[in-house]
Amino acid sequence: MKKMFTILFLSIGMTAFSQQVENIETILNDKISIRALEVYDGKVWYSGTDSKFGFVDLKDFKNQKQIRLSEEKLQFRTLGPDKTSFYAINIESPGRFFKIDKQNFKSQIVFTDTAKTAFYDALHFVNNKLAYTFSDADKDHMLKLAVYRDGKWSRFKNNLKLNEGEAAFAASNTNISSAKKYVWIATGGKASRILRMNLKNDNIEVFNTPFVQGESSQGMYSIDFNNDQFGIAVGGDYTKQDANVNNIATTNNGGETWQIQASGKNAGYMTCVKIKPGSKGKEIIAVGDQHISYSSDFGKTWKKISDEKGFFVCEWIDGNKVVFAGKDRMAVMKLKF
Repeated sequence: MKKMFTILFLSIGMTAFSQQVENIETILNDKISIRALEVYDGKVWYSGTDSKFGFVDLKDFKNQKQIRLSEEKLQFRTLGPDKTSFYAINIESPGRFFKIDKQNFKSQIVFTDTAKTAFYDALHFVNNKLAYTFSDADKDHMLKLAVYRDGKWSRFKNNLKLNEGEAAFAASNTNISSAKKYVWIATGGKASRILRMNLKNDNIEVFNTPFVQGESSQGMYSIDFNNDQFGIAVGGDYTKQDANVNNIATTNNGGETWQIQASGKNAGYMTCVKIKPGSKGKEIIAVGDQHISYSSDFGKTWKKISDEKGFFVCEWIDGNKVVFAGKDRMAVMKLKF
């Protein structure tokens, strides 16, 4: 365990940086790529490569536990909890839905998708009894969802057809978000659109966005909603990390229309965005492979607060601490406001 203080980041103005970040402390070192996090019951839970699943205790970083869910070297980029268990789905076919008991870590496969195209990008729990997971489509391009209701997984039947080349990115388990009334799914690739499901009647609407799109590497990678009206999307092009045009957008009407923000004036490609709890959408943090950025005005302007590299996913712990994870490590950043 070691601390990496902000004075080490030479490419950022030292005074400006110190006003935002107090320190970053590594809490996990391992040969792993982590793209899914859950802060739950005072711990940071994660899933990753090599079939690894575990937690780090936020009160005592030395209190850690890790298991392998399979003898195979599966890649997990999804994670979500109900009241008693965690669920994780590997990205390769067959897609196996693992259920892991929170107390004894015993796991079992409770659902399997044998389609050759099975590739589950994100898993999101609306509450303890309802969850959705999104997979790349089969050859027919039909929207492919699985739903968890009252302890059981099943196919979500629908007639929505995606565009050719329209899929999603398993970048940080955050291309699905929900609020009281809706669930949103962000697509990317040759088309980058918002799918909005009404939780009352399961009706799905589709909205176009002005987000960068048209190539398989472009589009929205991550979304987060503060309520049924305000939301934010980030992304870009993972093959062009510095590209920063049309890669951030916000909505004030539940995803029906989107406004591009900070185009040409941000740090580039981002894989995960999270609204600070209690800020009503005003304060937002986002991470990309090459940077960590922060907005204090509902996503309109952004400031790069760290040149840390290799983080893919983040989650707020409380009002001034954020946990990050990615290539070979997990770290907690303490912010100053």
